[in-house]
Formats: sequence, structure tokens, C-alpha cells
Amino acid sequence: MKDLTVGDEFRQIVVFSFPMLLGNFFQQIYSLVDSIVVGHFLGKEALAAVGSSFPVLYTLIAFVIGIGSGGTVIISQYYGAKNLSKVRQMIDTILIFMLVASVTVTALGLLFSRHILRLINVPAEVFDMALVYLNISFAGSIFMFGYNATISILRGMGDSIRPLYFLILASVLNIAFDLFFVLVLGYGVGSVAFATVLAQAVAFVVSLYYLNQHRTNFKIHSRTMVFNRELFLKSMKIGLPTGFQQTFIAVGMMALMALVNTFGATVAAAYTIAGRIDSIATMPAMNLATALSIFTGQNLGAGRIDRAKRGLRSTVFIAGCISLLVTALVWIEGIWIMKLFTSDSQVILVGMQYLLVVSSFYIVFSTMFSFTGFLRGAGATLIPMFTSLLSLWVLRVPIAFLLSAKIGSDGIWWSIPVAWLFGLTINFFYFRSGRWIKSVVVKAEESLVVE
Repeated sequence: MKDLTVGDEFRQIVVFSFPMLLGNFFQQIYSLVDSIVVGHFLGKEALAAVGSSFPVLYTLIAFVIGIGSGGTVIISQYYGAKNLSKVRQMIDTILIFMLVASVTVTALGLLFSRHILRLINVPAEVFDMALVYLNISFAGSIFMFGYNATISILRGMGDSIRPLYFLILASVLNIAFDLFFVLVLGYGVGSVAFATVLAQAVAFVVSLYYLNQHRTNFKIHSRTMVFNRELFLKSMKIGLPTGFQQTFIAVGMMALMALVNTFGATVAAAYTIAGRIDSIATMPAMNLATALSIFTGQNLGAGRIDRAKRGLRSTVFIAGCISLLVTALVWIEGIWIMKLFTSDSQVILVGMQYLLVVSSFYIVFSTMFSFTGFLRGAGATLIPMFTSLLSLWVLRVPIAFLLSAKIGSDGIWWSIPVAWLFGLTINFFYFRSGRWIKSVVVKAEESLVVE
């Protein structure tokens, strides 16, 4: 476990975020391999099916993951305050919540998946494939929730190395299962979903075993686990805004996917590929923001406000430099990257139009996310929630519909940087106001508790 309340801020954030970045890179790799295998061996219709399924999956899991993030913030703050008893109780509470939530999500997903796919205008030629992919993914959601919960627990306590190992394990297994099921056995798009579920199941079991065997202070015993209502309510206070934020973002993604689907399978496939590339390109900024959130939580828990602010400045600088390099790479090598996924010239053309527009504003995204990470670490999650909702529903979705009616699918792409610029502006001015300090969960007197 890593104490982030001492040492050089710049170095601490870089060192702590790098394993997370590398781990999420491997996590994204298996999403990329999914798309590459599907695009080259199952066709653009299957690729469109996977792309249409993702917003639906994300909608049902986003709320739960968002609430769970509140528990991670509390773990980081109590760990910074050296109150290990509270850390122990929060771990039990998160895992129990995730178990109940996963069963609920599975039931809702299997019950409503067909209706949701119709709602978002999934083309007839890809509908059945999308339905199979969705149902298999929902059936295995318990492993995804458990896997993400154990990783978040370790990160909240300052351990970003072991989650890296578990992410690499899941990624390698997912790639191996993809290739085996599709190339060797000749199965269809459903096997790609099953490969992901199977890989996450193995990673969850291994990560839980590690937590039990090597972190004896926080050992998980099913018979002795206790749900702490007080801590859960605290985590809900922090996590609910993030949960609502993620849910409304996911619903917005569904609305945009419905719009994309009206342009046909070619645009849907291009949107899927460009979105995968986009997720890799913005990953450094998102991981640095997550690291900053934990860094901020520990330092505010220890009463070190100035150090938390210096961490924010360091993160904005690092993320900005990386964003400029990634933008240059996408502009120079974007076509070659698109060709990794498909040989369809029309899909490549549409995907490049997306990338050229959106990549020009990666530095805006990285700065916005840095401020969001700081505010979440402080427990001030309401402002990022309202900012995201306004950016998406007042700007991005309406602009996408209006512009796409005039200039085609390019109008959808231009709506993205407009929303980012708005989000950055609101987060920046709220940070400058200093009101976020009232949201810190661990008060000064609790920082003296050592167990």
C-alpha cells in the first residue's frame, strides 16, 4: 500500500498512475482485439452489433460503478487518516453492495435488452447479433462488478501495482479466448462476449485470493462480512452524484448511438472503431485523474490542502503534454490505425472524420478531467455530475441532432468538443471558488486516529 501524503507530488502522481495507465491499456487492448477480430473475421455488421451493445451495457452498469466510486474515495481518505478499522468496514460494505447490484443488473438486462435495442434503432441486419452479445454480457455481470470492486479497493489504499497484474491477466486471457473461439472454433459474435466474461471471472477470483492471502488486515470472510449502514450512506452521498452522472452519460450515449444507427451499418461500424481509438487516446488523462482523486483523498484526509492543490497543478501539466502528443499521433497515423480494424474504405473514411475533429481537443478533455479528479477526491461530486449532465443533454445531444440534420454524421463528431469546453469552464470556476473543501468526509480530528 502506498502513502501519498509524503514525497514529491509530481513524482508520486506519475509513479502511482503509471501502473493504472498500463493496466487500463491492457484492459482497453482486449476491447480493441474484440473489435479487430470481429471487424476482420465476422464483418462490419457484427462490429456494428458490438458497438450498438456497448451503450446499453454501460447504461445498466454505470450507476452501480458510480456509487461504488464513493466507497473508493472514503477508503482513500480513511487510509490517509490511518483509520484502518473504517477501511476494513468500507471494504465489506462495497463488496456486499456490488453482489446485490450485480444480481439486479443481470435480471434487468436480460429482461429488457430486446426492447432497448429496438429503442436505439439497431439496424435489422445486426439486431440478433447485438441481442446475443448483450445477453451473454449481462449474464456475467457479477464477475465484472466483483473484479472492478477488488481493483478499486486496492487502489483506494494506494496499491496500483497489483491491479495492474490482474488487468494484464484479464487482457491476455480475453485475447486468447477471442482468438480460440472465433478463429479456431469458428463461433460468432456471442463467443466474443463470453470470452470477456470468462476472462473477468478468472481475474476476479485471482484478485480476491490475493486480497485474502496478502492483505491479512482486510481479509474477506463471507460469514463475518458486515454491511455498515453509516459508511454506506457516506459513500452514497459521494457516489450517488457520480452514479447519476455516469447513468445520464450512458443514456446520452444511447441517444447518440440511436442517431448514429440512422446513418446505417457503415457509420455505426466507423463510430465503434473510432470510439475504441478515442478511448485509448483519452486513457492517460482519465488515469491521471483517477490517481489525482486518490492522491487528493489521502492528502485532504491528512489535512494537507496545499499539497493536494500542488498535485492538481502537476496533473494538469502532465496530462496536457501527453494529450498534445496523442493528438499529433492520431493526425499522422490515424488512417493506419483505422486499417487495423477494417479494410472497408468507407468505414475508414468516416472514422477518420471523427478522429480529426475530436482529437484536436484532447488537451481540453485532459484538463477538464484533471479538475474532475480533484473534486471527486475531495468528495465534491455534485458539481462534476451537474457539469456532465448539462454538457451532454443541453449541448452535446441537441447539437448532434441539429448539426447531423444539416451536415450529416460530422455534426455528431463536432458536438463532442463543444461539451468538453463547457465542462472545463464550470469545473475550473468551481475549483477557484474553494467551496469543495466543505465536502471532505474525514474531519481534522479523525486524521489523528491511528489503529
